[in-house]
Amino acid sequence: MNLIELMEENTAYFILGQAIFLLIILLITVILIIKQRKLNKKYKKFMQGASGRDLEAIITEKITDIDILKQETTKIHKELDNINENLLTAVQKIGIVKYDAFMEMGGKLSFVLALLDKNNDGFILNSVHSSREGCYTYLKEIIKGESFLELSKEEKDALNQAIKYNDFMG
Repeated sequence: MNLIELMEENTAYFILGQAIFLLIILLITVILIIKQRKLNKKYKKFMQGASGRDLEAIITEKITDIDILKQETTKIHKELDNINENLLTAVQKIGIVKYDAFMEMGGKLSFVLALLDKNNDGFILNSVHSSREGCYTYLKEIIKGESFLELSKEEKDALNQAIKYNDFMG
């Protein structure tokens, strides 16, 4: 068979194939026209009441607002860093123990108060109440959770409470 005979026998299939291809292209064209009309309607609705210059002014204003917000956010971050740094030295851990300084003579009117920062630096305040002589208050410095002075049992208990305290900063 030669090429001409082959074309004559398959002409109907060739024409049918071209017709199907033409229908597919026509269908795609109709779909694209419909989508283009929808897009044009959305564009016209968007542009209603605003000229190109008005739209440009609105966009410029929004960009300026965004730049101002970026500057303010930077300032806020700097302030938060300063606050967080200052909080490291603020009292965050507390321990308190009430006790009877003179064995059943005055009740539990004496107390030890331990106040520490995040690094376990701070002080212990020991208030010893004596029913006859009044009240005596002692202060001991705490550095890294330890005192250079000897601590009483109650002071050690208060210090351990403070060190183990779940501070509000997490």
